[in-house]
Amino acid sequence: MTRKRKFLTLVVVVSVLLLSAGLFAQQQKSLRVDVDLVMVNATVTDADNKLVTDLKPENFQIFEDKVEQKIRYFSTEEEPLSLGIVFDVSHSMESKIALARDAAATFLDTGTPEDEYFLVEFSSRARVTEDFTTDVARLRDHLAFVPPQGETAMYDAVYLAMSKVRKGQNPKKAILLITDGEDNHSRYSRGDIRRFARESDVQIFSIDLGRALIAELSDMTGGHSFRGKASDLEDICSKIAQELKNQYVLGYASTNTNKDGKYRKVSIRVNPPAGLSRLHIRAKDGYYGPTG
Repeated sequence: MTRKRKFLTLVVVVSVLLLSAGLFAQQQKSLRVDVDLVMVNATVTDADNKLVTDLKPENFQIFEDKVEQKIRYFSTEEEPLSLGIVFDVSHSMESKIALARDAAATFLDTGTPEDEYFLVEFSSRARVTEDFTTDVARLRDHLAFVPPQGETAMYDAVYLAMSKVRKGQNPKKAILLITDGEDNHSRYSRGDIRRFARESDVQIFSIDLGRALIAELSDMTGGHSFRGKASDLEDICSKIAQELKNQYVLGYASTNTNKDGKYRKVSIRVNPPAGLSRLHIRAKDGYYGPTG
């Protein structure tokens, strides 16, 4: 075979391989689009509030509007995280700000190289002060130099963070809110935040150092709310980090094929294996169905 003919044969083979790869990739893409699973992150704890991380798919049942669904996806693997730290720098935090900064640094130190973070700070207004980054030192440095002052625009800050984190590149999305006060300076209301939280597949973890009364927002999104003193902050942040890294991910294809955009209630039942007492589960309480 001549050199020219060998070259032409090689070109044809490579072209066929590239075309086949392209068609395969298109097929795979179609499969991912056609199989529309509802994904739910779930945390399981025992009677002592310790994480339970060794359950199997058969230990779970998932229901949508009281109708049991078939679990099509199950994972316990640690997923990369996109997270926004929502940090109260209002005047009321003055005596707690140093410990709050240390606690946020403790949380950041538990991450992996694939995790990405951003920072929202709020007083009389909310603002993104550090964009998405994997460089946690940048966030720590910024927190160290912000003086507490002003009112408490907490709901505006939560809304801003939920909007921002949805643009993150990682599959698991959450915000961590650290505050000590009730909202007194937001354009958005508590009802606005409730509605937006239900529209967003974002877990809200919160630390209430005063009378913020924010547990409801965490509960409805499958997050976790803690109340404590400033001296408890580092321990609480460590617990939240462990919880985020030790969640189950369940997926199901809804048997409800209506495209009415209505809210659908989701509940999960966990059946403990032999030898374990009653278990507790935290997960989002529902989602809005498709439209069109």
